[in-house]
Amino acid sequence: MAIAFPALLLALLLSSSHLPLSSPADEAFDVRRHLSTVTRYDVATEAYDGSFSPSTIHDGCRPIHLNLVARHGTRAPTKKRIKELDRLAIHLDSLLSDAKQKAGKDSLQKIPAWLWGWQSPWKGRERGGELISKGEEELYKLGTRVKERFPQLFDEEYHPDTFRIMATQVPRASASAVAFGMGIFAGRGSLGPGQHRSFSVISESRASDIHLRFFDTCETYKEFRTSKEPDVEKMKEPIFDQIASSLSSRYHLNFTRQDISTLWFLCKQEASLLDITNQACGLFNPSEVSLLEWTDDIEVFVLKGYGESVNYRMGVPLLQDVVHSMEQAISAEEGGTSEKARLRFAHAETVVPFTCLLGLFLEGPEFEKIQREQPLSLPPKPPQRRNWRGSSVAPFAGNNMLVLYQCPGNTSNDRLSSGVQRNQYFVHVLHNEIPIPMPGCGQRDFCQFEVFKERIVNPHLKHDFNSVCGMKLKMPEANCPLQKPCSFTSKLSNLFSRFFPKKDHNPFIKNKKNEL
Repeated sequence: MAIAFPALLLALLLSSSHLPLSSPADEAFDVRRHLSTVTRYDVATEAYDGSFSPSTIHDGCRPIHLNLVARHGTRAPTKKRIKELDRLAIHLDSLLSDAKQKAGKDSLQKIPAWLWGWQSPWKGRERGGELISKGEEELYKLGTRVKERFPQLFDEEYHPDTFRIMATQVPRASASAVAFGMGIFAGRGSLGPGQHRSFSVISESRASDIHLRFFDTCETYKEFRTSKEPDVEKMKEPIFDQIASSLSSRYHLNFTRQDISTLWFLCKQEASLLDITNQACGLFNPSEVSLLEWTDDIEVFVLKGYGESVNYRMGVPLLQDVVHSMEQAISAEEGGTSEKARLRFAHAETVVPFTCLLGLFLEGPEFEKIQREQPLSLPPKPPQRRNWRGSSVAPFAGNNMLVLYQCPGNTSNDRLSSGVQRNQYFVHVLHNEIPIPMPGCGQRDFCQFEVFKERIVNPHLKHDFNSVCGMKLKMPEANCPLQKPCSFTSKLSNLFSRFFPKKDHNPFIKNKKNEL
């Protein structure tokens, strides 16, 4: 997929000449819902609007296997970002000193009181990036809810071959796996008052992990990301410059573009980790927050999501592993002990590409474009509506669950089968525990397994990890002649126009017209 960044920048500059004004609805604005991928899990799931009517699964169907691909929980800022906040404190002190010398009393009164003497909450810390207590709680509670939702899958005695738990070698991912496991297996052991039990968490080497850290082992992707990061930063500049101008006028402090970037980062950390929304976040009005959120969402789209096919096609080994586990579960139904769940814990760079492989957060026409490897337009700029939001796609602890169901089929009357009932298998897809429509399955969340493989999985299988990651990536310019701009600069407002597919008859889904 190609992105015409020069044309895109021009479009942004022309469309961003004025920031949207505030409205009465601003009073109900909760900044914690607008932090892109820094959003906490509980906030992200509370924001679900309930616009999709999920399938009601027939009583005769039963879950036989669960695949989970989850992001780690809420974490502390990394060591690099902690140092950035320390530098911000020094810079703010310098700005305030200048203002004190040059500005009058009225101007000084416009400066928020918290800025005077501000120090980073993480000042002096030498380490960072670890799972914090909120993150532990997110995964522990997720584990308990999954166990309660699918008791048939978790009623067996623990065995590492029955419940496979995997994580990357990054500590916050493996710690998330442990917290989840404690929730799943609580009360099933003999350790301590909580009757916990030990369980195994498997990790592959960072250097060879093509299932959960494919973004770290795919050379083509790393080249693409390195080449595109400067363009993404340039794309943000018009927004940051205008907000810097607005804040400088509002508070009589000479904020720069870099100041806005760091203050926005501070806002996200304070709001998500500390529930502080009246300091750094309070500097921005809701319209400015929405624009800053959009720049983050665009970055995720371009560098991790649908912006370029290598972003998600490098995740094909993970998709193959998910499907293979389902096929094994189906085979095991004929007899023997089967694996009940395959539980994986990784990063936003894992969850976002896997979400794209499933074709989620797209309408029908966009899904068809993805299948043909055609480019998509960027998600439209606020205040226009968009499906692609980092807070929904990959918040902290964000996850995709694919639950395989066995449903009773028609009884065959041929001589060979002797009237044996043939089972049918369906895949139920949940995103952040909420049923989500799949364009590849006619906008349903409950899809026949063979249809799921044919329409969603198989088109990706013409690529494998070596072919995607071992070849040179075609640069966007080759496909985007200047006289004919690529679709990223097309009418952004039409990106997610509503699409209503024809309804397919499915005897294992109850609906208003056909209650079964």
